[in-house]
Amino acid sequence: MSTVTCPNGHPSTSTDYCDVCGSPIEAAVVVEAPAPAAPSGTATTCPHCGAPASSLALFCEVCGYDFTTGTAPAPIAAPAPVSTPTPAVEAPAALPTPAPEGEDSWVAEIWIDPDWYAVQKAEDPMPSAGLPGLVPLRERSVLVGRPSASRNIHPAVDCGSDSGVSRRHCQLNTDGQRWWVEDLQSANGTYVSRAGDPLPTTPIPAGQRREIEDGDRLYVGAWTRIVIRTALPGEV
Repeated sequence: MSTVTCPNGHPSTSTDYCDVCGSPIEAAVVVEAPAPAAPSGTATTCPHCGAPASSLALFCEVCGYDFTTGTAPAPIAAPAPVSTPTPAVEAPAALPTPAPEGEDSWVAEIWIDPDWYAVQKAEDPMPSAGLPGLVPLRERSVLVGRPSASRNIHPAVDCGSDSGVSRRHCQLNTDGQRWWVEDLQSANGTYVSRAGDPLPTTPIPAGQRREIEDGDRLYVGAWTRIVIRTALPGEV
């Protein structure tokens, strides 16, 4: 298998957009990939649950462990026993940690925003705008980005074909009552604005948590707007 190097210096098996940062690859030099080997310093394991994790991640995507502060996730209370017996099944090795229960459930609306696209002046054609995708936020830590089968990246908030979105673009975290967003050193930044405010012009600093309120907008990539809000009755 051959690899190419993107303008930002990342190796990529994809020859159109970088697997790491999402930047377009133009006139990149194709390099014959050596025998598969784990890149030094690009992977580690979570000290809390032992799951593999990228060195760029600030939180474990499996258990929510905070790599920056060394804070372990709060224990989740076991569910009450039910009267009807259920068949015994083998539990998976590791499961995503659900978000703590609170009065409200939260969802993320994923929109195609023509106004944001016009400001970005992206070369890729914008898909037709329509109704938003709706993603229930059921976990303590939620990854936002573009999927990559070759890198085993499957974001909960999937930004689809928006090539301006990095594979691991930003992360949403909650304590059960409040939500924060953190940019994961994405190529094109993460922007936040309140409902009704003009389009933001300055991205949030990478690696710093920014609290988001009900109805706040996240702008990422070339045309993606994500609205974080409490769920309506019957939505979740």
